[in-house]
Amino acid sequence: MSRRSRPVSSPAGAPPSQRALRVGELIRHALSDILTHGLIHDPAFDGLVVTVPEVRMTPDLRTATVFVVSLGGRGNDALVEAFERNARFLRGEIAHRVSLRYAPDLRFRLDTSFDEGDRIDNLLKAPGIRRDTDQD
Repeated sequence: MSRRSRPVSSPAGAPPSQRALRVGELIRHALSDILTHGLIHDPAFDGLVVTVPEVRMTPDLRTATVFVVSLGGRGNDALVEAFERNARFLRGEIAHRVSLRYAPDLRFRLDTSFDEGDRIDNLLKAPGIRRDTDQD
């Protein structure tokens, strides 16, 4: 199989490549640095502590899905909209900070993994489950 005939994208359900994981982490660190230094001048970010727990890259590294959440859960509704408004600025900043052939298109999603973790913890603390998992 020649180099040009290989598929560009990985099969559905395949784990991300090491390169995609590494680039995602570089972008996550760059976004965290931008947020830490307060370079986004948008009133929606005033008084919020925002964290970027994960960045998922497409196999071709052209699109980054950025998961964001505000600590304490305040302002999560407007947070994604504020990031979308500032996506062009953030893309330019990332292009300066991360050396890639193409600056990835940024898509923002609200991270619900913390809520899911709390839900699972509450399920495990239920009396019926606790009774089954306790050792005598």
